[in-house]
Amino acid sequence: MNFWEKPLSDLTVHEWEQLCDGCGQCCMHKFEDSDTGELLHTRVACRLFDEQGCQCTHYDERLMQVSSCLHIRNLAKEHYGWLPETCAYRLRMENKPLFSWHPLISGNPCSVHDAGISMRGRCVSELDIPESMWMNYIQEKEDKA
Repeated sequence: MNFWEKPLSDLTVHEWEQLCDGCGQCCMHKFEDSDTGELLHTRVACRLFDEQGCQCTHYDERLMQVSSCLHIRNLAKEHYGWLPETCAYRLRMENKPLFSWHPLISGNPCSVHDAGISMRGRCVSELDIPESMWMNYIQEKEDKA
C-alpha cells in the first residue's frame, strides 16, 4: 500500500507533508455566504504566499505570523470541507483516491500546475488589494478546477 492510500491519522509527519500537492488553494482567503452557508473561495492570497512556487514563504512560522492560518493536521473531520474538492487531505479524509495529476501519482512536481489546478498565475496578494475588495475576487466554479 502506498502511504498516500493510508488513513490520514496513520501518516508520519514526512508523509503528511508529501501529501500536499502544492496547489496553494488553501492559502487563498475564503468567505462563508451567510445566506446559503456556501464556502466562497477567493483568488486573494495570504501575504506569505509565493505565487510562483505555490508555497508559504515562512511555512514553519506561518501559524505565529498569520493568526487566521489553520494547521490542517489539527482540523476536526467536519472542518475538512473548507479545503478545495481537489485537495489531497480532503480526498483522503473522504476515502477517495488522489487525482492523476497529483505529483505523487504522476511523478512530476509540476503536474498540478500543468493541470491548471494550482493558483500559479491566478491570484493576487492580500497586500495589494484592500480587504473591502476581496469579495470581487471570488473564484467561479470553473476556476477551481
